[in-house]
Amino acid sequence: MFIFFTNLSVFVSQRLFFTAKTLRRRVARRDFQIDYLSSQKRIKMTAHISAKKEEIAKIVLMPGDPLRAKHIAENMLENVKLVNKTRNAFYYTGTYKGVPVTIGASGMGCPSIGIYSYELFSAYDVDCIIRIGTAGSYSETTKLYEVVNADKAFSESTYAREAFDITGTHLMHQGLAYDCINDTAKALNMAVTAANIHSSDVFYRSKKGTPPLAAENNCVCVEMEAFALFANAQYLKKMAATILTISDVIPTHESMSADQRQSSLDNMTKLALESVVAIHKKINL
Repeated sequence: MFIFFTNLSVFVSQRLFFTAKTLRRRVARRDFQIDYLSSQKRIKMTAHISAKKEEIAKIVLMPGDPLRAKHIAENMLENVKLVNKTRNAFYYTGTYKGVPVTIGASGMGCPSIGIYSYELFSAYDVDCIIRIGTAGSYSETTKLYEVVNADKAFSESTYAREAFDITGTHLMHQGLAYDCINDTAKALNMAVTAANIHSSDVFYRSKKGTPPLAAENNCVCVEMEAFALFANAQYLKKMAATILTISDVIPTHESMSADQRQSSLDNMTKLALESVVAIHKKINL
């Protein structure tokens, strides 16, 4: 009997030891999971942007091309840091005249800029996104190298309707960025055309001439992203604008050379960066 109770005591002691050890492990694992989840909430990484939240500035410039983003960052910003390279969509954050700014690629088309701009607005609390890109002119009156500040973007795209139940064929720029760009252009003595544009879902089309939607609404040029950017900004109550340089004149088949694109797009980028300074002052009054 003595041996039985001794063995029972040892057995119970061992069970209590292993139970306590298991509980400690579970508590430690739970605490780790809580800390991990909390850190993820703080970092706010998304499926497409791996930057930490604090690494993205409140104002973002979005060229379509990641190499264009790289060129701008390395040649026009100070204190530059590469903060995202997921899917080769390069994002750089630095300063321009002391103002923090992020330069990041949108990719091509409404779906692509729709994803990146939505995540920047919603997960990274970005206040303003300015798209900077190229466009094709629908007429000879809007000439090569001309800079256009988009007032309204007309589109056949279903993006706004499917995403947010926003109906209609056009969306306006959002917030004060558009006016800041016009004012900055005047201060720089830079000619800028404020006009309607066409955001098309297609680059190649079988029908010749200006598409009916663009013709009916006096769209001076065509690009592929502004409509989705404006939709996201309207839905999320953020600021958005689009500045375009005419790189091709569709009726005459004129187009920029690679060297010409470099110099003329730098002029547009300077306008965008100077506008960032003006916007920063207004939202931080």
